[in-house]
Amino acid sequence: MKHKGKTNPPGRIKIMKSFSLLMAKKDFHSITTAQIAGNANVTEGLIYKYFKDKKDLLYQVLNDHFIKFQEKIEDRIVKEKTCIKQLEIIILSSLESYADNRTFSKILLLEVRNSLDFFDSGAYEMIRKYSRTILEIIEKGIEKGELKSDVNPYILRKVILGAIEHACLGEIIFSRKLDIDEISTGISNIVFNGAKA
Repeated sequence: MKHKGKTNPPGRIKIMKSFSLLMAKKDFHSITTAQIAGNANVTEGLIYKYFKDKKDLLYQVLNDHFIKFQEKIEDRIVKEKTCIKQLEIIILSSLESYADNRTFSKILLLEVRNSLDFFDSGAYEMIRKYSRTILEIIEKGIEKGELKSDVNPYILRKVILGAIEHACLGEIIFSRKLDIDEISTGISNIVFNGAKA
């Protein structure tokens, strides 16, 4: 049940905050709706006013997270004149998001993609919007001559997204430090300058 309307009711906000705090401490499957309601100081029934079930709550929390992330990316890339610089900003911003939001990152990388209903959620639609943003920048870069004309924009997008996720996966799973600047510079250098001597 996707929340509709321009207002965000206080009860819904409290439930989502409670759930986010619990996710930082506990495994998704071990969290109960009673715990969510107790932490939010609301009745358990109120959860079902705004969310179909616990999974729907998770998807709506992720959706809110992705909306803010997409807004941040769009604010940053609009200030850049070249397509390559815009792609570098996206790589850096994505790594920052993985590093700063490890609970969401772990859920995204390991949990939700195993559920087919995730691909019908608003959260997945926001991921598709992010992915389309990257594709549009690549296509503009080819059109403007900043990128080679024979580059396949879909494959380049996969290379960028795959590099970002793979660079983060071990660090997220094992709670290791993520050197955002080094990794983003390394990915950008290889993608845009190549590895051939």
